[in-house]
Amino acid sequence: MRLTLTGLTGALALCLAACATPNGDGSWTVPAANGGEARYVPASVSDIAAGKRDGVPPGESPASMALVLIASSGVGDAGINAVITAIPEVANPADGMVRSDNPPPLDGVPILIKDNIETADMPTTAGSLALLNNAPGRDAPLVARLRSAGAVIVGKTNLSEWANIRSTNSSSGWSAVGGLTRNPHALDRNACGSSSGSGAAVAAGLTPAAIGTETDGSITCPAAINGIVGFKPTVGLVSRTHIVPISHSQDTAGPMTRTVEDAAIVLNVIAGSDPADAATAEADARKVDYRAALDAGSLRGARIGVMRFATGYSKGLDRVFEENLIRLREAGVVLVDVTQGPDPAMDAAELVVLLTELKVDLNAYLASTDPRQVQTRTLADVIAFNIAEPRELALFGQELFLLAEETKGLDDPAYIAARATSLRAAGVEGIDRMMRDNDVIALIAPTTGPAWTTDVVNGDQYAGAASSMPAIAGYPHLTVPMGFVRGLPVGMSFIAGKWEDAKVLSLGYAFEQLTRAIRPPTFVRSIEEMEETAPLVAPADRPAP
Repeated sequence: MRLTLTGLTGALALCLAACATPNGDGSWTVPAANGGEARYVPASVSDIAAGKRDGVPPGESPASMALVLIASSGVGDAGINAVITAIPEVANPADGMVRSDNPPPLDGVPILIKDNIETADMPTTAGSLALLNNAPGRDAPLVARLRSAGAVIVGKTNLSEWANIRSTNSSSGWSAVGGLTRNPHALDRNACGSSSGSGAAVAAGLTPAAIGTETDGSITCPAAINGIVGFKPTVGLVSRTHIVPISHSQDTAGPMTRTVEDAAIVLNVIAGSDPADAATAEADARKVDYRAALDAGSLRGARIGVMRFATGYSKGLDRVFEENLIRLREAGVVLVDVTQGPDPAMDAAELVVLLTELKVDLNAYLASTDPRQVQTRTLADVIAFNIAEPRELALFGQELFLLAEETKGLDDPAYIAARATSLRAAGVEGIDRMMRDNDVIALIAPTTGPAWTTDVVNGDQYAGAASSMPAIAGYPHLTVPMGFVRGLPVGMSFIAGKWEDAKVLSLGYAFEQLTRAIRPPTFVRSIEEMEETAPLVAPADRPAP
């Protein structure tokens, strides 16, 4: 792991990379000032922003403690390899212990940023060796908003390289720069992607929040599979400027946190218009106070559509989902089965859109970088770079890159028709129709199945997900932990119409308060070692002959 970490202050200054260890209950064992050890429980966004510093060692802050956990998270038996790079130190960490009369909304909150989002103080690689030296010295507008709100950007998270748009046979969570991110609930399981490091880092407690990006499932899948909250906002609510792109039609950034309230707090900060991103023109007018809009009673009496066509990924997942539907009914929710899915033409049309926009948008991004730092100036250059660099194609290919390079631009009639088809199928005749025809205020489904075993020979074993319709339509999509399948977390998706972000968050918040299904990871090597599973895979006890 390419991690710089020097100059920590106070009692932890001499701490080496393996100085902190996870305890499997949400806490970490860290060095104490007296030379011994102490138990440290990372706090939530809401608690840190409110000035609570319980358990933070003298002379330290939540941000400097985050650096200690980050330094330990990529090594040893519990290594999850979620972070590509980190800041060297937190300037005057004890300053974060002194509260002003009017603190900013994220005062002292440590946050990790997915490494396809630019920060002025760290390189932005998208996981590719072609961008290893890409350090343009500029903050993406969403990062600038976080800093202005008092957040401490402590590092960049690993991701599926190029946000998982390179190959049809990839292993999610792997990049040539960062290696493979592991799922902290079972280290041999996949962290999903492409915001793999962001999901794993928040689940492990390295920071209480991270920023991910999504084109289709890249926030919600890793959030669900790592057992945390992930929110993909309406496209246009959050700026995409200075983010390595895939598709201007579908790309967005969003918060990944351990609670819905924390996601709402972060969204309050990053939402807003950006003159450089035309899609955000309405954001200032549309945004509300998302935290204030949370209502634990919002599910009572609500009519919710159950997307029955988006189930069946695994028997264990279906069982957990049905158990949660019973809880929802008992809480006063009126559930309406939605059995007709979107037009099957949607998926093929989406791929045409993504590949066409990838070539156009990535070429534009590469042209904005410093040619002294980034020699690959076009997608074609990146393809050639990958062929020449053995590490890049050692595990899987670049089939999607090759297809994208053959596309003919935004004026191509095939692209124009595909975008119209995908948008119609996902939006007007998809989510909008399902909500209107069934008289429901939102749709729910399992987010995706439990984490599969990482297999760098055969690639991802991906069963399906609820992400495509809201991703293509550009509508909000929230995943909230709903339970476990043999110790592996799974999530419930909440989906609604364009600009209905506040409603989606509020419904998810009410569900979260009802179920309280989040559980800290145990960092076991495999689920076969979990207490509930280990006896089942061991030979049966038999009487001696």
